Amino acid sequence: MADRLRADARAGGGGRKRDGAARADYGGAVYGSLQAAAVVAGTATFGPFPRLGLIVLLLVTGLVLWAGHVYAHLVGALASYRDLTWGAVRRVAGHEWPIAQAAVAPAAAVAVSPLLRLDLAGTAWFALSVAVAQQIGWGTTAAVRAGASRRLVVVSAVVNLVLGLAIVVVKAELH
Repeated sequence: MADRLRADARAGGGGRKRDGAARADYGGAVYGSLQAAAVVAGTATFGPFPRLGLIVLLLVTGLVLWAGHVYAHLVGALASYRDLTWGAVRRVAGHEWPIAQAAVAPAAAVAVSPLLRLDLAGTAWFALSVAVAQQIGWGTTAAVRAGASRRLVVVSAVVNLVLGLAIVVVKAELH
């Protein structure tokens, strides 16, 4: 695995397909969306959460989980740190970046919620809806881009919907 990290880093890749077309990490985006939804749902246990606090919590949690994934991937892939290169770190960090990016849309939903005249409870539901919607969107996009059959695309969307609804149920129960 360490050899593959070094080879990917030397090739400047990991984020590109062999044919040069850009490749997205849909798994990371789905995971990050689930994480963002869980953060929003988890804040319900503490009562109303100030908007700025929720925005910061979403973005910081996304960044911390991204850094944790980068570190875990590097530790898991390298038997020895002597094989660690900055190129490998950059490649892994770039590959895992969608985890952090997934927090941006729910945080933006919180930021614009006053313009929609939403109270704090409405803001939380709006941000949660955005997180679940993007999770379904990323999962479905991944299936389509992978060339999955229509049936499998629908199954992917339904699985992501069920995962998102599980978080919605938790939020509803905690609220």
